[in-house]
Amino acid sequence: MTVTSLSEGPFEGRIVTGRLGYLQVATVEADAERVSRTPSLVAKSPDPLVAVAVQVSGTAVLVQGDRRVEVSEGELVVYNTAHPYSIHYPRRFATHVFQLPRRALGVSDEELGQATGQAIGREYGLGAILLPFLARLASSSADDYQPAVADRLAGSVVELLATLIAERAHQQGRDDDGRGHLMMRILSHINRNLGDPDLSPELIAQAHQISVRYLHRLFEGEGTTVSRLIRQRRLEECGRELARRGRTSPTVSAVAQRWGFLNPAHFSRAFRAHYGVSPREWRILRTTAGLPPATSSAMGTASSGAEGTPEGPRYGAGLAAAGQ
Repeated sequence: MTVTSLSEGPFEGRIVTGRLGYLQVATVEADAERVSRTPSLVAKSPDPLVAVAVQVSGTAVLVQGDRRVEVSEGELVVYNTAHPYSIHYPRRFATHVFQLPRRALGVSDEELGQATGQAIGREYGLGAILLPFLARLASSSADDYQPAVADRLAGSVVELLATLIAERAHQQGRDDDGRGHLMMRILSHINRNLGDPDLSPELIAQAHQISVRYLHRLFEGEGTTVSRLIRQRRLEECGRELARRGRTSPTVSAVAQRWGFLNPAHFSRAFRAHYGVSPREWRILRTTAGLPPATSSAMGTASSGAEGTPEGPRYGAGLAAAGQ
């Protein structure tokens, strides 16, 4: 690996390594850094290894292939040293790293590929068993175990890891369907509660009995954020209401409040940023020029950044469908 310090001043770090049977165990404590394993470095390695990193403190961002995952304190992540990767540690951190021969794992390449690059905590089945077990082994001295015992412990780690990989690979297929249903429920909930000014990621997560962190992860997969989507949907509803023709029309302030905007100045700025014109200008254009009903991309200026982006009609349409 190559190691690059992210600190402007002196760099301080410490690595303690040892062996447990055929496992290599290392504990790393260091200032902010980035480690990279390039294709040329992979080519120089004689044996492919699988690594399991247990984050003790700080955070890590692992990128391998098309996977990018943030690993928080108390979580583990699996990665394959036979393929290039990078790990970014934005601040001082500590981590335990276990490396074992790839051939020791009785799992397919497909299963290993599905399990790599996922942050696994104690709530994930075997993660609840493997995490404290690995932490205890990493804090032990190599002299604590006789060679025969060390080999057995190494075998136990491999068996648990192989089972975890198989579990995650099997769960991946079910998770894809489960996440889809959960996202539809969340989108429907957002759609029904757009007018509530207190609508927030915390309340949405609580309503669906998931953590705020998992909620954010769901939306990372969709290429947007919860707050951005709520704001977009509120602006779309405001735009539609302001474009309606009728004998009596509610004030701009009343429309904004109906859809969760309590601060008129903030609403005006957000509306102009989204549609390219002020709310009043939008109303005049829509009600006097015979333009079609409001959409997030109906106007030239407004369409900039609306179509083909996470903030475009894709999510508005999904939310509208979820609410019908």
